[in-house]
Amino acid sequence: MPEATCPFEKRFPSQLSRDDAFFMSAAYNQAIDAWRKDEVPIGAVIEMGGEIVASAHNAVEGSHDPTAHAEMLALTQAAAKLGDWRLEGATVYVTKEPCPMCSGAMVMSRVKRVCYAVPDPKMGCLGGAMDLNGLPRANHRLEITAGGVLEAECRELLQGFFRTKRKEEEI
Repeated sequence: MPEATCPFEKRFPSQLSRDDAFFMSAAYNQAIDAWRKDEVPIGAVIEMGGEIVASAHNAVEGSHDPTAHAEMLALTQAAAKLGDWRLEGATVYVTKEPCPMCSGAMVMSRVKRVCYAVPDPKMGCLGGAMDLNGLPRANHRLEITAGGVLEAECRELLQGFFRTKRKEEEI
């Protein structure tokens, strides 16, 4: 299948400042790659010690795998690279609030922090539709940075993708 065109230019993060915006820009770039493969444009990167140790985008359609969310793929990559399923000290940057599956996987893998761009009041499980991180008997809690970091850009990308899909269905 030929790559789809995406009207949103790729953002190249500056190497000078490795802050939340830097890592979220890398996740945004992954989301652009997802769009080009006709996947819902969600991207994720995992950072440890100021370095990206994993990056992925949604691959549900192409792989025919309902678990091939950006976050799940990035968690698997990071665990393989680091040689441990415990990702203590890692921060996950993702362009949309994680779903129940991805939120649970982040808690279970003991990542330190999750920074997401666009809240999801329908299916988000780190404060949107519900807060999986707040389970009273859970043995791990994530630090959450919700919204704000490239939120407008990531929201525009998601909305643009679904607008394009609806127009294609009308034809």
